[in-house]
Amino acid sequence: MTAISTPRVPEVRVNERIRVPQVRVIGDDGAQVGVLPVKDALTLAQSKGLDLVEVSPTARPPVCRIMDYGKFKYEQNRRARKAKKKQHHMQLKEVKMRPKIEEHDYTFKIQHARAFLEARDKVKFTITFRGREIAHQDIGHKLIQKVIAALADVSSVESTPRSEGRTLTTVLMPKPPKPGTRTDSKESAGTAAIGARANSVGPSAEPGTRE
Repeated sequence: MTAISTPRVPEVRVNERIRVPQVRVIGDDGAQVGVLPVKDALTLAQSKGLDLVEVSPTARPPVCRIMDYGKFKYEQNRRARKAKKKQHHMQLKEVKMRPKIEEHDYTFKIQHARAFLEARDKVKFTITFRGREIAHQDIGHKLIQKVIAALADVSSVESTPRSEGRTLTTVLMPKPPKPGTRTDSKESAGTAAIGARANSVGPSAEPGTRE
């Protein structure tokens, strides 16, 4: 058996855990204090009600900073949580249509699909043929090409249209954002509302499915 070692994250040494003869000290205001015996540096930090934190252990002598270590760790964790919330995990949404879909229903579903794509999710379009509709698959192909054209400004085709039994499917993926483009609260409230409604409509096999 082969043992697999996991690299350990270097532990930050604070206060009495700093065991070197002397350190280069940076004050809580960012100013250089100079090289001090570690005991004197610790006394200086404690006199301010703060901590002595080793920030560059490989320097000679190691560099330490006087700071509120508890507040520093809190801010680090808060920024990490904030960054995690901003991360978006792309999902596959599904929009279902019939070959002879009415125009208002078509427009409604295109709006949903656009909201999904603007939210950085993929969209799978499924056109289902029932009964004798299977003999007129050309109608479905024209419809799916119409869909692709309608969303060309915000998407690209990931999976080309293909027939599977009585269904015709294609998958669109969001276009990468243009350099310098910011995705923020300036997006229209209407689009956000559409996306919220889209995620709340009826049960389906996949999130966001409309039939």
